[in-house]
Amino acid sequence: MITAAMVREEAAVGGFALAGLAPVGPYADYRIYREWVDRGLAGRMGYLTDHRAEKRADVRNLLPEARSVLVVGQLYNPPAAYSTAFSEAERGWISRYAWGPDYHDTLRAGLERLVAGLQKRQAFTYRICVDTAPVLERSLARLAGLGWIGKNTCLINQQQGSWFFLGEVIWSLDLPADGAPPDRCGTCTRCIDACPTAALRPREGRYELDARLCIAYLNIELKGSVPEELRAPMGRQVFGCDICQDVCPWNRRAAALPAFAAEIDPPLERLAALTREEFAALFAGTPVERTRYQGFLRNVCIAMGNAGLARFRAPLERLAACGDTVVEEHARWALGRL
Repeated sequence: MITAAMVREEAAVGGFALAGLAPVGPYADYRIYREWVDRGLAGRMGYLTDHRAEKRADVRNLLPEARSVLVVGQLYNPPAAYSTAFSEAERGWISRYAWGPDYHDTLRAGLERLVAGLQKRQAFTYRICVDTAPVLERSLARLAGLGWIGKNTCLINQQQGSWFFLGEVIWSLDLPADGAPPDRCGTCTRCIDACPTAALRPREGRYELDARLCIAYLNIELKGSVPEELRAPMGRQVFGCDICQDVCPWNRRAAALPAFAAEIDPPLERLAALTREEFAALFAGTPVERTRYQGFLRNVCIAMGNAGLARFRAPLERLAACGDTVVEEHARWALGRL
């Protein structure tokens, strides 16, 4: 019979730095999530607010025979300076998690191998979840002992910090939960103080994220026009934002992984000149594909405007006449900033 120790051993062999077991629901955090959605803080992320929202209350809504949940964490911290040390005005910034291959694919493949290894010992039914399934991932990870949910709303592990992807296997194996660790943020408010758009706000003795103000929401999730008052605070973040993690003291000890090294601060002029085909080829198989070509050029325009370099006038004038109304609007805004 499969034991919790066997599961952790298989996870370690599979390359997962963190692994723990969580219970099936119902989950107390669901009330917090539901209230957050009802107050409109999810913005236009319909996959968080539609009919799938209620399924997050209990993993048995996805797998009725579920008896426990395996939660794993895969590290992704590249060996490069944090965005808070980034000062070259001619370059944009791409979030650390997007420097390597798409984690949806790599994490799922790893969990498939883990399950295959365990099923040689005992048969069970399961469902693998990597970010896209309607589950409360951070809550499950906390209940599995992987870390606490910090003031920046990221999951923080005391030894590894917050640079890891989460994945789950909901299964019919009846294994004991590990239990949540204590919150160790203390009185620290560095993430809150550093957020350019003040997206982290106090709520009933904890902190929550107003996604509508989050830079990562604005340059990835939000389609179409970015509210003008939020463009300047976005700085030169072309894809995602790491600021609230970059300033977190718990990430000082995070292990660096050379396998995730990539060009993370590409020249804005080069990005502005990419054709649709070049964009597809350059970012194939990476999370950056999610912005799509229009959204990516929109983000580049904002970054150029915030850089304020006179040499960006020519590429911005070209984008201001490219024929795409969204890109043209943001290029004109950027030209007004030069």
